[in-house]
Amino acid sequence: MPHIYIPARSADDWAQFLADPEKHWRTGYSARTLAHSWQDADGFPSEIQEALASNEYLAGLQLLLALPEHQVPLVGGSRPSQNDIWALARTSTDLVSIAVEGKVKEPFGPTMSDWLAEGSKGKSARLAFLRRELNLNEELAGTIRYQLLHRTASAIIEAKRFGATHAVMIVHSFSPSRDWIQDFEQFASLLRVESAVNKTVSAGIRGGVHLHIGWVCGNEKYLLK
Repeated sequence: MPHIYIPARSADDWAQFLADPEKHWRTGYSARTLAHSWQDADGFPSEIQEALASNEYLAGLQLLLALPEHQVPLVGGSRPSQNDIWALARTSTDLVSIAVEGKVKEPFGPTMSDWLAEGSKGKSARLAFLRRELNLNEELAGTIRYQLLHRTASAIIEAKRFGATHAVMIVHSFSPSRDWIQDFEQFASLLRVESAVNKTVSAGIRGGVHLHIGWVCGNEKYLLK
């Protein structure tokens, strides 16, 4: 994992970190839309700030840094969890690790059934690792989206690495029709919480830190950037 980061001067600087910039850096797609939203804010976008403030543990949160396409290593296999944005923030008393998944029309990747069907030597180890991080003992439905598991785990992993008390996983969606929100709601049910749009809800102690999740609707003007 690299330790040196170079500040972005504009949203276009974010494109260099994508696996395939020509394919993913396009108007109306999540990578470009998310970059313009956060770069313009130079802090938390207002809708993110409001969603965080809805949670008593996260009120008054101040952004310290945000890293585009931040990779978090996971046990099992060689592929890390690549966060669209990972942010470190603080309240008056605590540090907070935030993993942000940007969405427009893109799905959350394979379901658990599809992911497990592909087969891999490291998948059993990775799934066991994710279960431990998320404190999941129950059977996982095959329709749960794998991306939501490892993205949430990455927030917890980085919380422990930086000594943060809280971890947050936010879906920052710019979809006018809220595409794929049912997948998020199913994931929230797995964590035994009832999700609410434009709010962050607490999901208990997971991996030794306080976990919170939220679905936040982004400003649709950035779909045209």
